[in-house]
Amino acid sequence: MKLHELSPAPGSVTSRKRLGRGAGSGLGKTSGKGHKGQKARSGHGKGAYFEGGQLPLVRRIPKRGFTNIFKKEYALVNVSSLEAFDNGATVDVYDLMKMGLVKKPLDGLKVLGNGDITKKLTVKAAKFTGAAKEKIEAVGGKAEVV
Repeated sequence: MKLHELSPAPGSVTSRKRLGRGAGSGLGKTSGKGHKGQKARSGHGKGAYFEGGQLPLVRRIPKRGFTNIFKKEYALVNVSSLEAFDNGATVDVYDLMKMGLVKKPLDGLKVLGNGDITKKLTVKAAKFTGAAKEKIEAVGGKAEVV
């Protein structure tokens, strides 16, 4: 097979509609839109919730609750994931990002107590669960709140 022998699959490539190019083209005058009416006008696209003029369901149903704009969202990591680091290392959210254990720093790091740890680490995070702090300190490590 050579580059000049390549061609797209039959029927996969079609020429575009050239609108308003005379009556003989089949798409002249009204350009395939028919005569008058809502769909013949410019910008006729209806919104996702349009129900033919009836009050949309989204507006008929009452609103509930609210979104707290001050809510803090933490990057979560379990104690068992910290085993990936060397003994005596200092671990923070950016080290975890380099290892691929956390995607974004968000509002800080929260260490959860799931799993076990055997290495002595200094862990710097915004929050620790009680179990996580106990497990880190039980093996001689430090849990520092930053």
